[in-house]
Parts: sequence; C-alpha cells; structure tokens
Amino acid sequence: MRIGAHVRDDDPVAAAAALGAEVVQLFVTDPQAWARPTPHPRAQQLRESDLTVVVHSAYVINVASLNNRIRIPSRKAVVQQAEAAAELGAVGLVVHGGHVRAGEDEADGIANWRKLFERQADAGGFAVPILVENTAGGDNAMARQVDVIARLWDAIGDHGAGFVLDTCHAWAGGEALVDVVERVRAVTGRIDLVHLNSSRDAFDSGRDRHANLADGTIDPQVLAAVCAAADAPVVLETPSAGVAEDLAFLRTALGS
Repeated sequence: MRIGAHVRDDDPVAAAAALGAEVVQLFVTDPQAWARPTPHPRAQQLRESDLTVVVHSAYVINVASLNNRIRIPSRKAVVQQAEAAAELGAVGLVVHGGHVRAGEDEADGIANWRKLFERQADAGGFAVPILVENTAGGDNAMARQVDVIARLWDAIGDHGAGFVLDTCHAWAGGEALVDVVERVRAVTGRIDLVHLNSSRDAFDSGRDRHANLADGTIDPQVLAAVCAAADAPVVLETPSAGVAEDLAFLRTALGS
C-alpha cells in the first residue's frame, strides 16, 4: 500500500522526500479560483519520479450545479485541470461530488454529472481519470450518503469514473466508518484512493474540518482499518504540522 500526503509546495518532489511519502497530491491552480492552470515548474521531476501523483481539482468546481454560471465553467475547469494533471504524470484528478440548491431536484444534478462524461467522450475523453470524492455536508449533495452515491454511479459508473473515499467527509456525513468500504464498493465497485483524515467535529456534523489522526474525534485504529480494507493508495490531508506523525502512525498500524 502506497501512503503519502497533500502538499502545498513549489517543490512537491522534495516535500514528499522529506516526509518519506510514496504518494503526493497537489493543486495545479488556485483552489479557490477559476484560473486556468499554468505549467508546473517541477513537471518533469514529477513525471520521472517514483511517486504516485494525484491532482486535486479546485474547490470552486461544482459539476452538478443547475446554475449555468457555475456548471459551464466547472466543466471547462475539469477538462483543463485533467490536462494539467496528465502533464505531471498523475493517476487521476479528484473532483468533489458537488450539490444542487435547496428546492432543486437531485436527479438533475446527477444528470449534469452524466453529461460531463458524455460531452467529453465526444471530444476524446479526459486526459486522466476523473475521481469523484464523497463530501461532508449538504442535504442536496451528490456524494454525501452512500445511497445517493449509488444513484450517481448508476449514471456515471459506465463512463470510467473513479472514486475517492474521504474518511472525515464520511464521518461528518453520517456514514459509519466500520463498514463504509464494503458499502461504497457495493455501489461503485471500486475505491481508487483514500483521503485519510480525522475530524474536529462529531459524527454526522456535516462539517468538513480535518484533524490529525491523534487529535480528532475518530478512533485512529478505525482509520487504519479503513485503509487496510480499501487497499488503495492513501493521501493524508491532515494539518501539516502533524502530517509526519500521522504517516508514522499509519505505517506502524498497517505494518508497512
């Protein structure tokens, strides 16, 4: 099992080496803006490294939205950021499931996800696989509860979508972690990546606030068990001051 972390650093290869990480996740643009990605200064190093590289898309993206001013730039941003990810040799682009607004039909949001894949298929597909991540809050979210993820997968599963299981998001979204891997796999058939995070908040809080493994409200042994069951690459998105300790705990817990 390959284990690593999200880094916000101009030199992700060096940052990964300092942590002893085998996986590195990064942004290719400002996560809070619509800016088009620019060439990464360490692209060649990343491609030539032994790292498993993952790119996380910008947070502003909401493919499910029924608002044209959000959905249309979201589709464009996914395509652009997938292309930038391919330049780094990344294994995929992580995209949050998104949501529709109160009073809008969840089915329309799911249909918008399907249209994203259908439209891009006509253009030759995405440059890297799109990995949909479960989210923590919102009654109208596309990927908070497993039953909604099942409906989303009925629409996009045949289009090659991958799945990212975030433990903080599942916990905050009210999904018990003890068997979440089995329940997610039952509806998606896959887990391509684990975002391993504890939570600052209580179960089913709907709040997305990550904590280091020893400091959060989730039993660290339960988190390690999720990794073992998922048997997929692991990315820690915990506060940077404690990432090294989180990695050390996880390696010990998994015997790696």
